[in-house]
Amino acid sequence: MRKIILAVVLFLGVAFVILYFSELQQIITTIQRANPWYLALALIIQTIWFVVVGLTYQSIYALLGLKESRRHMILLAVAANFVNVVTTSAGVGGMALLINDGQHRGQSSGKVTVGGVLYLLIDEASFLLILAFGTIILARRNRLSDGDIAASLTLLAIACGIALFLYLGYRSAETLGNVLARLARIINAIVRPFLRREYLSEARAHTFASEIAEGISALPQKPIRLVPPLLLSLFGKILLMGVLTCAFLSFNIPFRVGTIIGGFSMGFLFLIVSPTPSGIGIVEGVMALAFHSRRIGWGSAILVTLAYRAVTFWLPLLVGVWAFRVINARKTAKVEVDAKEAE
Repeated sequence: MRKIILAVVLFLGVAFVILYFSELQQIITTIQRANPWYLALALIIQTIWFVVVGLTYQSIYALLGLKESRRHMILLAVAANFVNVVTTSAGVGGMALLINDGQHRGQSSGKVTVGGVLYLLIDEASFLLILAFGTIILARRNRLSDGDIAASLTLLAIACGIALFLYLGYRSAETLGNVLARLARIINAIVRPFLRREYLSEARAHTFASEIAEGISALPQKPIRLVPPLLLSLFGKILLMGVLTCAFLSFNIPFRVGTIIGGFSMGFLFLIVSPTPSGIGIVEGVMALAFHSRRIGWGSAILVTLAYRAVTFWLPLLVGVWAFRVINARKTAKVEVDAKEAE
């Protein structure tokens, strides 16, 4: 079964590359025109970003009493990002990978799920801080569109929804179970005409809610303990803005700090709320438009955007394939060792 899942995910990865091959060709052509020294610096910064994301997950796991090595969490974070992109599952695929990995390592599914949800909340909270600055910059120049405002409100609603999910689990496992069971009934009613059966189990919803409540109960009572992962997440956003800065420098395009913050804010915002995987096809247009509104020529805006996406989207996607294979290879080896010991 594990081999089938591995094959399916890797097939989806290949299909994704084929589907967006034309954009990948544009990015390769753009990279060939970039200054190699600044491009190398951008790659170094992106590598540090991989480490920071892994450390963010590790710090959240530590709050829940889950001890994992730094190297494993970095691999797991990169692999989860890859799965989220190719399965276009709005984070569900990456969450499933976290839970599956935790089960193989003897960890509580509830704690791992809470860790994944808490990561999403902290990630969005750190970005909302940066988005506030970016919104102010665009508003001062009368460049804030209705679409930007709607997307910002959508992100805020998503963050509030995640926070409400954690709050319900904190207050009462029964209440959360009832909410999840009601959602299961709604989803079943939608898909029943197509599948001819129940897709989600309401009993499993209550069991899952109990696991979530157990995981939340492991969180420390002092909210200040959430500050380190929040600062790590914020540092990760600063690193991504560093990559964007390198993209401007690599083509010798003049810029200001406000240009970086405003363009990054709009690009990352639509990466989250976009219906396409990681905002592909939409983020590029939004970022280029944001840069053009800062009086940067269209050609230069497109060059910078494509170079930035090459380092922050396509590179993590390719590294994610490798990380995903490494994690699954370790699981296979562990299963074989356990089988031999059982004999």
